[in-house]
Amino acid sequence: MRVPLIRGLSLVFGAGLALGVQAADLTVSAAASLSNALRDIAPLFEAANPGTRVQYNFAASGVLLQQMAKGAPVDVFASADQDTMDQAQARGLVRASQRRDFVSNRLVVIVPANSPRTPASLADLAQPGYARIAIGLPASVPVGRYTKGVLEAAGQWRAIEARMVGATNVRQALDYVQRAEVDAGFVYATDAALMPDKVRVAFTVPTAKPILYPVAPLTAGPNAAMGERFVAFLLTPAAQAVLARHGFGKP
Repeated sequence: MRVPLIRGLSLVFGAGLALGVQAADLTVSAAASLSNALRDIAPLFEAANPGTRVQYNFAASGVLLQQMAKGAPVDVFASADQDTMDQAQARGLVRASQRRDFVSNRLVVIVPANSPRTPASLADLAQPGYARIAIGLPASVPVGRYTKGVLEAAGQWRAIEARMVGATNVRQALDYVQRAEVDAGFVYATDAALMPDKVRVAFTVPTAKPILYPVAPLTAGPNAAMGERFVAFLLTPAAQAVLARHGFGKP
């Protein structure tokens, strides 16, 4: 039922109407990179809270923020970066006292598994042979902002921006690489690990700021009390074990 919800959210927002969720439904808007791990956590949370049904809306963090700012009936927001959660807090969508960092991640450069080339540095990506590079759109995709930041710091942004194939979220960047539609791409380590037979990690890119994911209940969520429970649940050993199994690190 989760895919119909995502489609439903888009339709609802387009029509400017309210979404008819049930009282026991918990709606979580989360960064696309969390998709697999959070889907595995849902049954654990539902078992601990009988009668509750977790429904997800996965997309780029910036897109989710815009949906919530327009009145999307969301109970919990999990972002892939601090900047987007800061904006949610500044708009009064979440409270500073209720946000928590719950996982960490790493930025990596990947290439198609059958690529004859493997870059060893950011400077290598500016060389012939890397004509198309998948990068999340920096305006709305956190992994794109991390990427732009490291490329600017290395003095390579202008050279590589001209080769950029913009992705609307990190999973689209992964898809571009696994289908060999681009020569390389920037994704999180957890996304690269989903397709070890399709993509190859060339190298890990250190970021100036650690990649920490914050989560918070929405102040005006339809099921605010359950939203608080879900945020607390993500920090329990059971949920952290699932996140670790998917490659996420401790916050």
